[in-house]
Amino acid sequence: MSQQTLETVFEEWQGSEAIAEEMIPLLGKLYRQYNIVTSLFGRSLINQSVIRILKDHRFVKKVEGTELDVRDTFPLVKAMTELDLGPAHIDVGKLAVAYKTRGNGDVHAFLERELAEIVGGHQSNGNHNEPKDVVLYGFGRIGRILARILIEKAGGGNLLRLRAIVVRGRGDIAKDLEKRASLLRRDSVHGPFAGSISIDVEARTITANGNVIQVIYANAPSEIDYTAYGIDNALIVDNTGMWRDAEGLAQHLACKGAAKALLTAPGKGDVKNIVYGINHADIASDDRIVSAASCTTNAIVPVLKAINDQYGIEHGHVETVHAYTNDQNLIDNYHKGDRRGRSAPLNMVLTETGAAKAVAKALPELTGKLTGNAIRVPTPNVSMAILNLNLHQDTDAEALNDYLRRMAVHSPMQKQIDYVDSPEVVSSDFVGNRHAGIVDAKATIADGKNAVLYVWYDNEFGYSCQVVRILQHMSNVSFLVFPKDRD
Repeated sequence: MSQQTLETVFEEWQGSEAIAEEMIPLLGKLYRQYNIVTSLFGRSLINQSVIRILKDHRFVKKVEGTELDVRDTFPLVKAMTELDLGPAHIDVGKLAVAYKTRGNGDVHAFLERELAEIVGGHQSNGNHNEPKDVVLYGFGRIGRILARILIEKAGGGNLLRLRAIVVRGRGDIAKDLEKRASLLRRDSVHGPFAGSISIDVEARTITANGNVIQVIYANAPSEIDYTAYGIDNALIVDNTGMWRDAEGLAQHLACKGAAKALLTAPGKGDVKNIVYGINHADIASDDRIVSAASCTTNAIVPVLKAINDQYGIEHGHVETVHAYTNDQNLIDNYHKGDRRGRSAPLNMVLTETGAAKAVAKALPELTGKLTGNAIRVPTPNVSMAILNLNLHQDTDAEALNDYLRRMAVHSPMQKQIDYVDSPEVVSSDFVGNRHAGIVDAKATIADGKNAVLYVWYDNEFGYSCQVVRILQHMSNVSFLVFPKDRD
C-alpha cells in the first residue's frame, strides 16, 4: 500500500471521527429534549463514545450485508432534530438503509413520510407523564446493576426514577454509606461507574449523576413508610430472593407508598414469570406482583420461541454452563445445596436448574418438552446455554443461522436475541451485552431434525436490562417504534 493510500485511509478515519463527534450532541438533544431513543440496528446510540458509534456502524455489514457509514446516518440525525418529534424509539441504522433505496435525495421529505405519526408531536404527545418512582429492595449484584442502568437512562424517555434503595442496618451509617457508594462506583466485572457519586451522611443519601437516592435501613418491609421520604405509588424491585411467592412478596405492598412489586428471581405458586419480549403482555393492569424469571430463562426463551415458531420443537435438553454466583462458597465449606459447598473458583460444579421447567411458564406450548441441568464454572460472569433440540422440520446450520440472524435484526425480539458470527469470541466479549441471549452462529450444529444451538448471555447485565424493560411496561411506558416493518 502506497504512502498516499495510507494517508487517504487515515484521513477518511479522522473524517468519520469528526462526524461522529458532531453527531453525539444531536443524539443527546433528541434523547433529553424530545424523548427520542436512538439505536443502530438494535444497538443503543445513547451516551456512546465516538469509537463505539463507529464500531456499531461496522457491525451493520456483519448482520445485514450492507455497508453503513456515519456519513449515511448523520444527515438523518441532524434532520430529526429539526422536526419537533414526539417520543419514540428510532433505529437510525435501518432508516439510513431505507433512505439509500427510497430516499430520493431529500432527507426531510423522507423523514416526514417515515416518521409522520410523530412529526410535530413534541408538545402534543400524550407520553409526557410524570416519572415513576422505583425502589430497589436489596443492593447486591443485580441491585447495583439495575441502579447503573436506571441512572444512565434518567433524563430521557425512560420515565423511571430511582428514588431509594433498601438495605439492612449495619451500625455505623457513615461507613455503610461509603461502602455502598464504593460498590456502586467500582465493579470488578463491569468496570467503573460512568459518572460521579457522592454521599450525604446526615440525609442518608447517595447522589449519582445528579440522581438523589435515599438509603433506607430496614430489616423487613413492615418497618418502612415510603411516603415519609416523598416516595409514592412506587415499584418495589425485590433483589433479595428472600420471598418468592405471592404471600411473601405481598409484604412490600403493605408499605405506605408502594404500588407494585417485581421479583428478580423465579416466582413460585401463582406469581407470573415474565420474560420481556415474549409474554409481557400477560401482565394485567391489576397485577401487583410479578416475577422477571431467571437470567437463564430470559436467555433461552426468546431463542426457543423463534425456533418453535419456525420449525417446531418435539423435545430437547438445555445444558447451562453458568458463571459462579454469590450463593456458592469461595473455599470448601458447609452449604445446604448439593455440591455448592465446594470451592467455586476451583471447580466445575454440577447442579440443578429450574430453567427448563420455567420455560413452560412463558411458553406453555413447550410444557413437558424440555429437560435441563447446569454446570457452575470458575468465571464470575457471562454464561452459556446449550440447546439440544429435536425439531419437527428438517434444516441445516446455514438456514438455521440465517433465520436467527433475521430474528435478531428484524423481529420484535431484536432486544432479546443478539447474533454473533465470529470464530474468536469468548465469554468476556459479552460482558455488558444488553440482550437476553446471543446466538453463536459459528457453533450451530444442524442436521435434519436435530439442532444444537449455543447461546451466550451476560447473566447479570443482560438480565438486568430485561428487568428494566418489565419495569417500563408495568409503568405504562411505551413508545412508537420506527421504522415500521414493511411486508
